[in-house]
Amino acid sequence: MARGLVLSIDQGTTGSRAILYDQNGRTVAHAYQEFRQYYPRPGWVEHDALEILTSVHHVIQRARSRARVHDREIQAVGITNQRETVVLWDRKTGKPLRRAIVWQDRRTDSMCRAMKKKGLEAFVQRRTGLLLDPYFSGTKLRWCFENDRWLKRKAQQGLLCFGTIDSWLLFHLTGGVHGTDFTNASRTLLFDLKRKRWDPELCRLFRVPEVALPEAKPSNTVFGKTKGFRSLPDGIPICALIGDQQAALYGQGCYERGESKNTYGTGCFMLLNLGPRLILSRAGLLTTIACDQRGNAVYALEGSIFIAGAVVQWLRDELKIIQKSSETEKAVAGLKDTHGVYFVP
Repeated sequence: MARGLVLSIDQGTTGSRAILYDQNGRTVAHAYQEFRQYYPRPGWVEHDALEILTSVHHVIQRARSRARVHDREIQAVGITNQRETVVLWDRKTGKPLRRAIVWQDRRTDSMCRAMKKKGLEAFVQRRTGLLLDPYFSGTKLRWCFENDRWLKRKAQQGLLCFGTIDSWLLFHLTGGVHGTDFTNASRTLLFDLKRKRWDPELCRLFRVPEVALPEAKPSNTVFGKTKGFRSLPDGIPICALIGDQQAALYGQGCYERGESKNTYGTGCFMLLNLGPRLILSRAGLLTTIACDQRGNAVYALEGSIFIAGAVVQWLRDELKIIQKSSETEKAVAGLKDTHGVYFVP
């Protein structure tokens, strides 16, 4: 008898994971693979979008192999992802047009400070719930178009697709569907939080052609069906897209107003469910879109620390003072004195 399985794809900042669940929510098999981080200049962080796509293919393949899963057993796919990372690709070929600019990247810091000096932050926060910070996709896109006229022309002609990682994966899993969900769209600085749609004024402010944007829908939408992706058969519905921290809020069962979670991963993120009421913070928190129990849009407040687990990977791969992550605990256990030395990410 064929099993009815759900495939969850978790595409994170430092690695990709595939998990197969049965109808009772039990894990049948999982696989994980890291991919390379690129630091071309101080403060810049980039990914190769094709390396991400390859890692997703490999983890799906390995998870399926471990559980001996037949094509007909996978009934649905859900995707959760690192959020604000910017991918630009050719609409016809599906090939990335430059490296992805990661949410941690700080290259647009001077742009954000200049916009704040012009008094634009209050307008941006009212419309998006976000602050003017390099963290979000909008300034990254503006930087791309200002520094590459060819990209801008391609976007204006409708030949270029923009997306966060969920959009990039959806496009390739489905053979060309260009979509996203509200939780990811709400992290771009281009999305009207109240009306739940792309905002023409914000697109003009960040000089982003609207034709390059994906179609934004609720997180529980059937976004398309698999087509032409080598590790999956055609015809499996993609039943959910959701940003990783909103997915964690949902996964922790925080469906009601006032419930919150804190996640420790690449960074640390606390989210508080606000229910249907849109509240803007006066203390530097972000307002974002999350999900209720049925996957419908609600609002949430968020506080973020950008670097947590990511620094352990940096100590291992870049500074090379450890060989594996578990060595950090041993290094600090029983340490009585740092002799005045502190490490601040």
